[in-house]
Amino acid sequence: MRRRGKSRWRTPAYAFVLPGLVVFTMVMVYPTVRALFISLHEWNIAPGAESPFVGLANYVKAVKDPVFWRSFQNGGIYMLVTVPLQIALGLVAALLLDAKLRGRTIFRTLIYIPVITSWVISSLLFRYLFGAGSGPINAFLVDVTGVISEPIAWLGSRWTALVAICALGVWKGVGWAMLIFLAALQAVPVELHEAAAVDGAGGWQRLRNVTLPSIRRTLTFVTVLSIIGGFNVFISVYLMTGGGPADQTQVPITYLYRQAFSFLDFGYGSAISFMLTVLVFGVATAQLWLSNRTESEGPA
Repeated sequence: MRRRGKSRWRTPAYAFVLPGLVVFTMVMVYPTVRALFISLHEWNIAPGAESPFVGLANYVKAVKDPVFWRSFQNGGIYMLVTVPLQIALGLVAALLLDAKLRGRTIFRTLIYIPVITSWVISSLLFRYLFGAGSGPINAFLVDVTGVISEPIAWLGSRWTALVAICALGVWKGVGWAMLIFLAALQAVPVELHEAAAVDGAGGWQRLRNVTLPSIRRTLTFVTVLSIIGGFNVFISVYLMTGGGPADQTQVPITYLYRQAFSFLDFGYGSAISFMLTVLVFGVATAQLWLSNRTESEGPA
């Protein structure tokens, strides 16, 4: 009887999961396996043309390619800068908007507007803002505040261009993090805060001992998705710098895009994409494992 009951319960559960599993397989699993297959060949896109099997040659090429390593370094820098700032600023904004603040609906809308703004429009806007010479950022720093004496060619060198690209990433991501955190904060029982206040806990103590533990899973969710998004940055780099000057601002996706669609080296581009997939999957898995381990151990 128990087995029959379990099978009856599992059948509709599998029926609900199956469509999502099919979509996931089509959108994620098949392209990943296909990219692995292409990366092992000198791929030729011409119909009927032969694509010789080259084994790991494309991966060896990547290991020896300094631009490849620079692109992954730039992607890591972008992720390490934007993810903590998105989470910190998003959480602060959510905490402020969760309070009984006058006009908070307007503030929520203003903070969320960058999220729904097209990446293309945002990238072109920031390219204008950080433009050399008479760009608004330079005008503000030189003419208004006098912080610098001469305009900076923000997009003309690696590190200043990364500053502009990271600024856009943070501007775009804070509103999304804020919305997710705000939903989690509103689900925290008010009784927990009231009980902590009765016990004499101040605002900071309630935040540390009540609020943050209650939204720990949400923090993990936002962190993992932000990390994945950080490594997948493309449009902003492609439109603001094009990976230049001299490949100094390449990130993994702009570099694999260039190899595949500019040089038609689809085998090498697929090898880069597969290595990026493995890296992102490893980082996300490690983050989830650490979070689950911390949660299971509980407070010291």
